[in-house]
Formats: sequence, C-alpha cells, structure tokens
Amino acid sequence: RDSDRSGGSTRGGAMAQQALPIKLKELLNLTNVGINPQYISFTSLTMESDKYICVREEVNGQAQIVIIEMSNPTEPNRRPITAESAIMNPVSKVIALKAGSYLQIFNMEMKSKMKSHQLTEPVVFWKWISTATVALVTGNAVYHWSMEGQSEPVKVFDRHPTLNDTQIINYKTSPDEKWMVLIGIKSEAGTNRIIGAMQLYSKEKNVSQPIEGHSAAFTHFTVEGATAPSTLFTFAAKTAAGAKLHCIEVSPGAKPEGVAGYGKKATDIYFPPEAAQDFPVAMQVSSKYSVIYMVTKFGYMHVYDIETATLIYMNRISAETIFVTAKHEESGGIIGVNRKGQVLCVTLDEANVVPYICKQLNNFGMALKLAVRNNLPGAEQLFGQQFNNLMNQQDYKAAAKLAAESPQQALRTPETIQRFQAAPAMPGQPSPILTYFGMLLEKGKLNARESIELAKPVIQQGKHQLL
Repeated sequence: RDSDRSGGSTRGGAMAQQALPIKLKELLNLTNVGINPQYISFTSLTMESDKYICVREEVNGQAQIVIIEMSNPTEPNRRPITAESAIMNPVSKVIALKAGSYLQIFNMEMKSKMKSHQLTEPVVFWKWISTATVALVTGNAVYHWSMEGQSEPVKVFDRHPTLNDTQIINYKTSPDEKWMVLIGIKSEAGTNRIIGAMQLYSKEKNVSQPIEGHSAAFTHFTVEGATAPSTLFTFAAKTAAGAKLHCIEVSPGAKPEGVAGYGKKATDIYFPPEAAQDFPVAMQVSSKYSVIYMVTKFGYMHVYDIETATLIYMNRISAETIFVTAKHEESGGIIGVNRKGQVLCVTLDEANVVPYICKQLNNFGMALKLAVRNNLPGAEQLFGQQFNNLMNQQDYKAAAKLAAESPQQALRTPETIQRFQAAPAMPGQPSPILTYFGMLLEKGKLNARESIELAKPVIQQGKHQLL
C-alpha cells in the first residue's frame, strides 16, 4: 500500500495512542477493473464528481471511453469514441465530448445527442461547474455552456495576460456562480519552481484580479451571529517568499448590526524539508464540516478549519501524485485519484477529531466550535467546565445558550434543569429556568422531561394561557 495511515510527516506530534482525526480509505484501484496504467493521468482521466470516473484509452489503435460508476465500480462501461476528451455530468448519465473545437453533449440513457457546437478556437480545459453547465476555457476566454435548450456557449470573461503561458489545471465558481477563478501553472525559467497564476473574476462587478496561487475553492459559510451565509474564497499559494493558505470573504452574508464579518484570514502552509519542492495542487471544501482539504503534488493532505483558517492535521496519504479530486458528498470528504490508480477518500473522523484537537493541538476554542457546528462528540468535559463557569458568574443567558447548543445534547440533562431551578433570580430579569427553556425553544422542541418542568412554573403562576 502506498498510503500510510499514521506514519509520514505528522504535525501536532501525534502519539501512537491518539486516534487520528481523519479516515483514509481506498475505494477502488482502477487497474483492478481493467484500466491500463498509462491512461491514468491528467490528460486521459476525468472525475467531475464522486459518481463517475471517465478514462479515454486506446486499445489496438481504437479509442475507447471507459465510464466507471462509483456505485458499481466492478462493471465499467466501455464504448468506442472519436473524441479526444470526455467529461461525465456530475449527477446524471449525460456526457460531454470534445474533438478540437467541436463539442457535443450526449444523453447516454436516451442514446441521443442533446446539443453540439463548433467553437472558433480549441478548448484547452473544460469541466462541469454545475449539474447543467459546462465551462469551456480557450486560449483567450472562458465560456459557460448550458445543456438546457438550444443556447450556445456564452463568453463570461477574457483570460488575464498573467495566465498566458500557463497550463490551465482548474476552474471553479462560487455556489451562486457570481465569482469565478481560473487556475494555471508554469515552470519558472532558471529555478524550475512551479508558479501558480490565478484569475479571480467577479461577475457582478465585471472585474478580474490576478493572484499568485496554485489551488483554490469557494464556499458558503455563516459567521457566528449572521442570518445568511457569506461567500468565501480560499486559496493556497507557494511563492518565492513562502507558502500560505488564505480565506477571504468576497461577499458578506446578511447580519445584524454589531456582528463582525469574516474578513480575511491566513496561515502558513508547512512543507517538510524532504518535500521542499512540493506545492499545493488541489483544494476541496466540505460544506458538511466547514473544513478545507488541500492536497499537494507529493501526496500530502492538509485539513484546515475554515472559521479560523487553522491547520487541524497534515499527513502524507499517497506516495504518488493525486492529479484529480472532487468532493465526496456522502462523507463530507474529498475523493482523489493517484497515478497508480488508487481512488482514495479522506474525511474527518467524527469520533476522534474533537478529542484530537483538544489533546494534540490544545485548541479548546476550535474544538468547541467544531463540536457545536457539526454536533460532534469529544468535548463534553469542556462544555461541562464552561457551563459551570457561566453559572457561577450568574451569566444565565450564556449558560442556557451553551447548554442548548451542546453537541448530542450532552448538557440537556435533568441535572441542568435542577441547576437553573435552584439558581437565584436576578432583579428585573426573567427567572433562570425560564431563560433556559426559552433558549431551548429557540433551538427546537423540548423533550418530555423539559416540557413537564416548563409547565410547572407556568401553572404555579396561573399563566395557563401560555400553555
């Protein structure tokens, strides 16, 4: 096995007894389902989502397309093809095919051509950016082509001169398709350092910004206290000066006055001495966990918390280059293919990530927030200590909020009800127990015990109408 689960360069000084905060799994080896190793590469293999892997092979001089459905990987679908590139729709059995500047979209289940188009210049990179739209990158511009109706590709923006002599390796859009990033790489003359050149484009402002960087992603993230999510742009850059991960709020979400925005956050990216030439190649954001998965050329996986732009864990997961990645929707993880044909999946280990952050990183603030956001176990003791502190300070509102939000309802116990019932009321304030029940009702329904205890003071005060 190339992937080592616990060795390699770990940061955070993981001891043998401390369980890892990630799970690494090999879902498939493509060579075991008949894929010729020479076609397991960036030019021949595409993976637009965790549903399908598409490989263009040549068998006895005849070009074939092999479609591997990840839900049934042992029965690949092979068919002859004349196109030089093929990309499967992220969710349905629709395939886009290209030969030079001639493009077509084909419905495999209906066995019918949905639409075709002849561009005036060759497409150098393309990918599905949503379930209905293909992005086409030429030497001069970026186009979006909808598979719906009869529409032709629509030009979105011209390429920035800084990307002129680069190999385009990725293109991404924000979830609302108002922001785009085009990513290219090139080798620096004389040093052979790989330079990353990105073009960030705002559709609403019709403005492009060149940025030095190798991999990037967009995500929605709701900052604490906000009523709607912000759009964040995250990117990793390794420049002559050093390596950094940046998270920037490009479009703030709605929030009450006084609530701070996300702003800009950055952290250094660590490369071990034996991997001095390494650089970031891919990035996926898990909206399930609000973490960033970043993969490097040498097969290292870095996992960062979005809220604080802090490294949770890094380790080498593959001895071979992982040349294509996608979100692994079901697990909130990342799926990638390496040059050996291993299809690898990495995700957070729900049982271990919070204890790991507490014990190995001593970052209790991040552990608490991650636990609350994702309803994860492992921080019960922390919540208990914080709850006691707040109750002792007579900050009943904060204590009630903490108890109501505690992951897996760890603090929603009969003991907590008793603590609030016994707490002295403050002058001019609602009774502590009513503050607690009010907070629980904001979060959802009460359980049977809580309902009975809430009814008692209401009946005692003769406020039957409230029931």
